[in-house]
Amino acid sequence: MRTTVEPVRSIELSEIRAARERIANTIARTPLIRLELGAEFPDVRLKLENLQPINAYKLRGAANAVALLSEPERERGVWTISAGNAGQGVAYAARQAGVPCAVVVVETAPKSKLERMKGLGAKLIPVPYDIAWKALEERSFSGADGTFIHPFDDHNFITGHATMGLEILEDAPDTAAVIASIGGGGLITGVGSAIKALKPETKVFGVEPETAAPAALSFEKGSPQVFTNWKASFVDGAGGQSMFPRMWERMKRAVDDYLVVSLEETKNAMRLMAEKARVISEGAGALPLAAALSGRAGEGPIVAIVSGGNIDLNKFCELISQAEY
Repeated sequence: MRTTVEPVRSIELSEIRAARERIANTIARTPLIRLELGAEFPDVRLKLENLQPINAYKLRGAANAVALLSEPERERGVWTISAGNAGQGVAYAARQAGVPCAVVVVETAPKSKLERMKGLGAKLIPVPYDIAWKALEERSFSGADGTFIHPFDDHNFITGHATMGLEILEDAPDTAAVIASIGGGGLITGVGSAIKALKPETKVFGVEPETAAPAALSFEKGSPQVFTNWKASFVDGAGGQSMFPRMWERMKRAVDDYLVVSLEETKNAMRLMAEKARVISEGAGALPLAAALSGRAGEGPIVAIVSGGNIDLNKFCELISQAEY
């Protein structure tokens, strides 16, 4: 287990480009597609990270973080903390590297995510959400041995996510805004770092569900905050109980503004993607589209990052059947 934490520092463009080469044989270069909605809607393009081998963007960061481990760190095995997608990413990358993996997993994670982690060879340690969040803050958990890979507060993990920003601007150089969901903040910090390095005038927006929005609250207050009204929801991959001070320091450099959407808006976005683009998105993956449709990110072109599609299909059908738009 790592006993020291590196100071927070900016992610250099050269690091992002090196990470891109490093993880190229592990990840998919996901497509960016236009969502055809009509003239009355903003111009929205979907970055389909749900098409990664683990159906979520976390593989980018995990592949980079595992690749950069020292030999002694690999020998100890790795462990992480996750509601599902980070656990799958670390397990996938660890299996490729021949490294044992354990995941302290939120016990209410969707069955599909739990099964995928087991299938990738990870040892699962189920715990309640608040215990998992505490372990994230402390970077330790009794019973989990080996080298800890933080699922968002890790420079190498974030740099892996930043490779997505290179792809977005290559495929849509006219991008006016990018919207990413916020859980711990690793995705938006990485993508935002790449976007700001290459095209600083492009706006970067973070989005959270109304039931768990510590980043938006922190932006309003000007300092990292605890979200006291946190509630669990089907948006299990985004929205935390608090904003980690280290992540707040990282995000301040890369994010222009923070948006909050309702659970109803999120369901509507899930249904819209299914009907218009035949895309299956989990709740967190639909938040950016919900935010784009609100009009608060401008007229576009807007890139909405579909961060993942790991959702039980019965639950997905139930949620979109409730949606109206």
